Amino acid sequence: MAILEFLPSKEINLSGVLIYLAETQEGQNLISTFLTQEEINFIGSQFKKGIEVVEIHTPHKTIFILSSLNAESNDDIVEKYRRKGAALCHRLTALKHTSVTIFKENSADTLLAFTEGIVLANYQFLKYKSGTKNSLTKLFVSSELNLTDKVAELTILLDAVYKTRDLVNEPVLFLTAEQLSKEIETIGKEAGFSTEIFNKSKIQSLKMGGLLAVNEGSPNPPTFTILEYKPKNPINKNPIVLVGKGVVYDTGGLSLKPTEHSMDMMKCDMAGAAAVAGAFYAVAKNNLPIHLIGLIPATENRPGGNAITPGDIITMHNGKTVEVLNTDAEGRLILADALSYAKKYDPELVIDLATLTGSAARAIGKEAIVFMGTADETTKKEFTKAGFETFERLVEFPLWEDYDQYIQSDIADLKNIGGNEAGAITAGKFMQHFTSYPWLHLDIAGGAFMTSPFHYWVKGGTGLGVKLLYNFLKNKINQ
Repeated sequence: MAILEFLPSKEINLSGVLIYLAETQEGQNLISTFLTQEEINFIGSQFKKGIEVVEIHTPHKTIFILSSLNAESNDDIVEKYRRKGAALCHRLTALKHTSVTIFKENSADTLLAFTEGIVLANYQFLKYKSGTKNSLTKLFVSSELNLTDKVAELTILLDAVYKTRDLVNEPVLFLTAEQLSKEIETIGKEAGFSTEIFNKSKIQSLKMGGLLAVNEGSPNPPTFTILEYKPKNPINKNPIVLVGKGVVYDTGGLSLKPTEHSMDMMKCDMAGAAAVAGAFYAVAKNNLPIHLIGLIPATENRPGGNAITPGDIITMHNGKTVEVLNTDAEGRLILADALSYAKKYDPELVIDLATLTGSAARAIGKEAIVFMGTADETTKKEFTKAGFETFERLVEFPLWEDYDQYIQSDIADLKNIGGNEAGAITAGKFMQHFTSYPWLHLDIAGGAFMTSPFHYWVKGGTGLGVKLLYNFLKNKINQ
């Protein structure tokens, strides 16, 4: 990741590359220290023509001047700056700039958002590629305000997103369930949270029938990883539990995915688990005073060996029986065991993240996250607020009792799939049967992995959910 560093405005190197975020759309209030009057007049004329970014290149300096951006809400303005940062990142890369100073006088939110957009758009996954690394390696963030702490916090958060993206982009040839647990353990040692990894025999002793059933077709064993971050004097008496779906590769099992290219990106089916690990990294590294537990059931879903078959009945961790009618509806099975296990912590709140259903992606695309749950309305509003602030927005789907009929089985307590209608809801409704505490379910299938770049989301894993969770938890501390 490009190194971020706060730089007091008086220390700006005028011979370097400078991005100046203007305070107005007319070009007024441009600092004459950086610009001649002729340049200021030229910039103003360009802004009046509707040009948002003006470049000035001389033998002694390179300056990009961004006109002030407007929108109906502050959240929308901040997002515009993120996206503009991403767009300018591509220009900086084309010009092969290695170090850039970003300056704005007195607005921390938009300055940091612009910086965030640059850093996120600058991400590359080059572990297996003999490719050219992006040139940009150092960003100085400058203001008349003292933003040292905010820049340090942002650096950690963006590093958490990078780590999350790296995990999602890893192929299953490397990232088996066991390796995922090891990677999370390494992240924990760096950030300061603990991990405990249950092997297959331990999982069997806990009677996690959903996780074991999904794993039957794989030559590699499952894992169940417990993360814990417990600082001194946390604000919460009972922990908040984060649960992440860790299907490191999903073929669909014997209900093999039938459509063209449908398996091409199924290494991303553990994006929920990766987001939980990333959120833990950001929270622990930034020393937020909040007690967290993380639960990550992990396995492959393959059609080999003794793979579970449609029509099989399995017994879950909480004793409920499930008729499996579609082995490609596997995420809810492993999450149900984890949600049942979460009860032992008497949690204040449980949040699960999963690339769970194509229905969620078809309903709202990559522009938002489907969520639902039994948490109180205040918690849902706080979560929705965090979503708009980070632009990892949330749309609530209902969990009405009417939907229970979709997952009723004639020969078991539940069946693992409903009909063609309300697929995202019936998946959530299934998991609700394994909860007994305030709970929120996030279906991140739409935005967890991109097949083409989308603003600051590069192609591949996006790290969706990390900023949302971090912001939600930070907001709780500041209440």
